Amino acid sequence: MARDLIIALDEGTSNVKAVAIDGRGAVLTKASRPLSVSTPQPGWVEQEGMTLLNMSLTVLREVIQNVGENRVACLAISNQRETAIGWYRASSAPLGPALSWQCARSAALCEQLRHDRQEARIRAITGLPVAPLFSASKMRWLLDSLPDGYARAASGEICLGTLDAWLLWHLTGGKQFRCDTSNASRTQLLNLQTGDWDDEMLALFGLPRAALPQILPSAGLFGVTSGLSGIPDGLPIMAMIGDSHAALYGHGLGLPGAVKTTYGTGSSVMAPLLTPDTSLTQLATTVAWRDGERITWGLEGNIPHTGDGVAWMAQATGLTDGKGQVLSRALHELPASVESTLGTYFVPALTGLGAPWWDDRARGVICGLSRGVTPAHLIRAALEAIAYQIADVIEAMRQHPDFHLDRLMVDGGPTQNAWLMQFQADLLGCPVARSATPELSALGAGLLARRALEHLTDNQLRLLLPEHDSWLPEAERHHQLQQTWQGWRDAVTRARWQPV
Repeated sequence: MARDLIIALDEGTSNVKAVAIDGRGAVLTKASRPLSVSTPQPGWVEQEGMTLLNMSLTVLREVIQNVGENRVACLAISNQRETAIGWYRASSAPLGPALSWQCARSAALCEQLRHDRQEARIRAITGLPVAPLFSASKMRWLLDSLPDGYARAASGEICLGTLDAWLLWHLTGGKQFRCDTSNASRTQLLNLQTGDWDDEMLALFGLPRAALPQILPSAGLFGVTSGLSGIPDGLPIMAMIGDSHAALYGHGLGLPGAVKTTYGTGSSVMAPLLTPDTSLTQLATTVAWRDGERITWGLEGNIPHTGDGVAWMAQATGLTDGKGQVLSRALHELPASVESTLGTYFVPALTGLGAPWWDDRARGVICGLSRGVTPAHLIRAALEAIAYQIADVIEAMRQHPDFHLDRLMVDGGPTQNAWLMQFQADLLGCPVARSATPELSALGAGLLARRALEHLTDNQLRLLLPEHDSWLPEAERHHQLQQTWQGWRDAVTRARWQPV
């Protein structure tokens, strides 16, 4: 039997999944496991690196067993971005927990960089604003937490990386220490012009080059599997890419005018760019992917709390089962059961605000409460907050001369809420197109692997793209929502940090 399947691993924040993708781009089978997040201190968010690895291996084994190892051509990886982890090269054991992309424990270092007027230089080289979201300050924190951390890292004793590098290291039995360009571009250490680690940024953050992985294109051979129970040796890993980038690729291979939003724990809004223009200070410029020699850049806004804000509100209002799981039926039915939020706004700045505000000292607020407000109004406010935050980012994107929006391409768990999708279309005044496959990040990574494995062209890959379900905006409703959008902006002002 021909080796016709690509197994794509999608390692997210709240769950990890593996899917088997055939030569027509169809998902044949999948497996998933939930992941937990710890918050040991206010603003600290972390996950256990070995748990992330073991759950990833579990779902890979399950899918390979379901389809038969003789059908597997290669593996591909998409992963949550910016999360930083360190490990000892000799033992492969982690230094400590993986510091989540949501984690704000390095906020003091970021504030010092702003105070020292380094932000403009950092943005010019890396395309990223100064924020604890990105990996470099987290890596610095990891070294600072160890005795002689810098010296041990400089001598090669310690590895520092994003989660693609961590997973690849273990999949290859410690033989390959590599990451892809998209993940590297989220660290604040990559020079957008050269595509390599930048010496000035390494010095600024106090990180030795010896501790960082080799950077490769997103599509191509990263290594082969070795020494893993239930996973055959010698399977090539042919693609690695950040999950939001993979979703943009899976929607339309970076088609101009097709702006992508991934709705998840947080949200990423990304538009493809032809050049790495870093002039728009409210947003990040990043490498979307490098599929061989061709680089596609992206204009992006990152929002830390979207689905996470809804989950918090569901817990606060008691809409969870005995095990703390959100009752999804209530989230779908309650927003439509009331005509408005009665003027209530929820700004979920639970560890600060991301794009376009970049205020890590902001904190969540619920404002506009009146006697008639019920849990249904609060849940609606939490869902509306997703749409408002995404609209804020797109409004900032409109300032870029190369930006245009034909339709918003969406994916992720919250997009299954049809009420939310219609609200988003009405608010923006443009069509919203939801991918028919919920495994879009995995599919995008799989398409990149298929490109590298079979040397396919864009036209050949487009035949494998999934269909979309669409919501069209209502003109009258769009006009009405501009007023409530202003009320949202007023609420954001209340959430932002105000010096005493």
